[in-house]
Amino acid sequence: MLLGCIGDDFTGSSDLGNTLTKAGMRSVQYVGVPDAPAAPDVEAGIVALKSRSIPAAEAVAQSLAALKWLRDQGCTQFLFKYCSTFDSTPEGNIGPVAEALADALGATEVIVCPAFPATGRSIYQGHLFVGDHLLSESGMQHHPLTPMRDPDLRRWLAHQTRGTVGHVPATAVMGGVGRVRAALSGEAAKGHRLIVTDAITDADLITLGHAAADHVLITGGSGIAMGLPENFRAKGLLSGRAGEWRGQGGPVVALSGSCSGATRAQVAAHAASHPSREITADEVISDEVDADTLATWALGQDGVPLIYSSADPDAVSAAQARHGAAPLAEAIETLFADLARALAAKGVTRLISAGGETSGAVVSGLGVTEFEIGPEIDPGVPMIRANDSLVLALKSGNFGAADFFAKAAAMMEGTA
Repeated sequence: MLLGCIGDDFTGSSDLGNTLTKAGMRSVQYVGVPDAPAAPDVEAGIVALKSRSIPAAEAVAQSLAALKWLRDQGCTQFLFKYCSTFDSTPEGNIGPVAEALADALGATEVIVCPAFPATGRSIYQGHLFVGDHLLSESGMQHHPLTPMRDPDLRRWLAHQTRGTVGHVPATAVMGGVGRVRAALSGEAAKGHRLIVTDAITDADLITLGHAAADHVLITGGSGIAMGLPENFRAKGLLSGRAGEWRGQGGPVVALSGSCSGATRAQVAAHAASHPSREITADEVISDEVDADTLATWALGQDGVPLIYSSADPDAVSAAQARHGAAPLAEAIETLFADLARALAAKGVTRLISAGGETSGAVVSGLGVTEFEIGPEIDPGVPMIRANDSLVLALKSGNFGAADFFAKAAAMMEGTA
């Protein structure tokens, strides 16, 4: 294994696997820290954690355990992957995990770059944009767990870390690999270990990846990995066998627990022409719904049935006020985990999940330990194979086109 990756959620980890697979690296995603060694042909190993919204100390401990396993597999470079909207609170978990990994690896120049231009995420003057809006005006300010109210990544990261935060501006990035390396060294000389780097285009991300060829630790969204495979290829270390893919027929069901604006629009578009069943917070808390009944309903429908709990921000806030944010989130995730398990037991072979927390619950419910990364459905969202008869699509809340659910079902079957 060459590149060791640690993802703070499941959808982001499959997004990263998609980036690396497209660039020619044989990539495997693991659910949690594995108990056994990796297969010898794996070139990029991605340990997917569910550490984005847990207490910072727990996130650090899990990430360090993942790092140890990846080091034991022989990795020479490591990537800490988090969301392209930098989902975190003033307490963490991005900063504490990044610093802990840097301490463990002795890293002194650590890129911080969540940019993903293909989905509208760019960084300019240290500020994160979603499309033409600052992050704090993109809808992410209403996120129920990690509301992002400050678009200045330097300032937000400084709340989470012990050290100071540096910055490499767009002018240096556009100047090429040499300029980037000089800028990173200059920021490190000032005492900055974590360094936010601007990136507006895919070309910027590739430049950053090439500039970091000898860096032991890199952090960012999946886009920061775009230039990394070529570094290994140039050294003659890649096999050129990134794996083959086959379609999967059979019953399909879509699940959604994301409350992002993009997912709510996808839910509305899909429900207009496919069977849909909304799960309300009150139903979940009062045990008025159960996984087996929902699974039976889904398998009795035509088309691509959708079961969702994707309310608007006001409804989410009201439900959290009634039931408590943590108990409500736990109850919904438990239901989705049970539902995924029930659907698989009843013969579902294609399962689509929208939302990072929801997808984490789905994967946990299925008890799958590793995935083969397949072709891309929409930017940042690949198909992944769990076993010989089950293919998944795990979508971050903000990703995907309006017709994502129907498109994913067709592509998983091999008909699109």
